[in-house]
Amino acid sequence: METLKINCHQRSFVLHPSGAAYWEEKGMLLIADVHLGKVTHFRKHGSAIPQASLYQNFEKLQAVVDYFKPKSVCFLGDLFHSSINSEWHLFKDWIEQLQSEVVLISGNHDIISKSMFDGINVTVKEEWLIDDFLLTHYPESRDGLFNLSGHIHPGVRLKGFGKQFLKVSCFFRREQQLIFPAFGNFTGKFIVEPNSKDRIYVNTRDEVIEISAKLIALK
Repeated sequence: METLKINCHQRSFVLHPSGAAYWEEKGMLLIADVHLGKVTHFRKHGSAIPQASLYQNFEKLQAVVDYFKPKSVCFLGDLFHSSINSEWHLFKDWIEQLQSEVVLISGNHDIISKSMFDGINVTVKEEWLIDDFLLTHYPESRDGLFNLSGHIHPGVRLKGFGKQFLKVSCFFRREQQLIFPAFGNFTGKFIVEPNSKDRIYVNTRDEVIEISAKLIALK
């Protein structure tokens, strides 16, 4: 497992292949767009998704928590995909054994009531200002602040031999912004088109790699 440490606004962040990142100075694990409950939602409506897929996100969450042992975990929105289903109870069980403080920045899919999260000691915020960092679900641009966000599920198209292309998830870094890839296994990608000042950190199964713009296929 190969992580990648980067500097944002004079702070250190360790990017993990799962799509999570660890803010070293704060001991905080940051995760975007898990979309828990999505597998159950689609199975209920007839999609042929294996039952085992239910547990993959929880196994992935536990693995990244075990790796960093954070003081706190912040979900940058869309923790759940829709209303409560059986995956809520799996999440509740997971939270009960967690030793870290948990904060959820509310996203557009987070329709479960705040009182439900209060009941399992998860703090819900619309946004979170920490020093000169603004944590949101939607990407934001505000003067003097560095934005950490999710929502768009960034990915890029990489050029291969001939006319072959490969779509991969990535951390999308702009001058005052770091947009996280979707953490959830059952999610899509929005293909971004970086400019010359942007930086792309592709997260593969085993490592995070900064890639050259020359390898990115634009539409």
